Amino acid sequence: VLRELFRTILDRRRNRAHQLTRAAVEAGIPRLSDFVSASPAMQAFMEVVARVADTDASLLMLGETGVGKERLARAVHAESRRSEGPFIAVNCGALPESLLESELFGHTEGAFTGATRTRRGWFELAHGGTLFLDEIGEMQLHLQVKLLRALQERAFQPIGSEKTIRIDVRIIAASNRDLEQEVLAGRFRRDLYYRLGVISLTLPALRDRPEDIPDLAHRYLERFASSMGREVRGFDAGALDALASYAWPGNVRELINVIERAVLLCSGTRITLASLPQSVARAAGEQAVASLVGSTGLETDQLPADWIERPWREVRREALEKLERAYLASLLDQTRGRIGETARRAGMEPRSLYSKMKRLGLRKERFRS
Repeated sequence: VLRELFRTILDRRRNRAHQLTRAAVEAGIPRLSDFVSASPAMQAFMEVVARVADTDASLLMLGETGVGKERLARAVHAESRRSEGPFIAVNCGALPESLLESELFGHTEGAFTGATRTRRGWFELAHGGTLFLDEIGEMQLHLQVKLLRALQERAFQPIGSEKTIRIDVRIIAASNRDLEQEVLAGRFRRDLYYRLGVISLTLPALRDRPEDIPDLAHRYLERFASSMGREVRGFDAGALDALASYAWPGNVRELINVIERAVLLCSGTRITLASLPQSVARAAGEQAVASLVGSTGLETDQLPADWIERPWREVRREALEKLERAYLASLLDQTRGRIGETARRAGMEPRSLYSKMKRLGLRKERFRS
């Protein structure tokens, strides 16, 4: 009797916590409209997503780490007929093999060492809603068999139980691996791959849709400036060029982290190159060098001979320094040596401009005549 009483109390607390959490994030629930894009590739991708969102078809989302697969899965759930049901996300790569089966299907009391009470699994808890299986490619083969059976029969047995539990769950799976290659290598079951991939969607990497970078950057700038209470209202041209030139190996997730850091470090009302990580800020300089070389029509046999004999790191540093000196000298000439205006147009702090001028041997008096 006491055990049942405690279980009832725990269930009530769990349900209450779930309601509070749901209420807390209600305003921030992702929507498909959040993925509006200027990129033709992303527009074509979202057209497909919009057509399948309100169905019960299993979805397989592929793409590099950080492209936003879980956020898109939450948006699909929010736009579907299951939106009133639970959305449960499970990272298959973050749980040890011995624990993952119990987490997915649940277990009975005494089913294995440490199973001190009966526990419902994520499949059962997601009944009537959506179960998001992230990093599905990390799942071991014997668990893939049990998962396939649960998907085919819409039923499963918890560990240690003879009772069959029927479920009504939509599955959205995701992976940053090439699952076709995993199938060929024997690490992923072909039948499960086809079962999950009724609709297969590959999210474009951020570097393949550079048109979206300015809009995403401004969107996250507004979000972080509001949450941090900072009066940061935009980017200067240099910072925006750097964001657009960077390759973003970490995709949207990396962009979010960079913008959050920039809002924290920004000392004015606009984010400048000084507020960005060096790896991002350097991208603008490298792009400028490439554009400069391209615009002058230089071929490899026209480059300085000593450059070919030196490491790329040294050549890049020298080229960037020459470009930086030429750029600042031209800007100082236009502003007649006015430091404040030059710093504003260059997108940097006056103190940083003074430091660069000293390093490059530029004196403001030279440009005032």
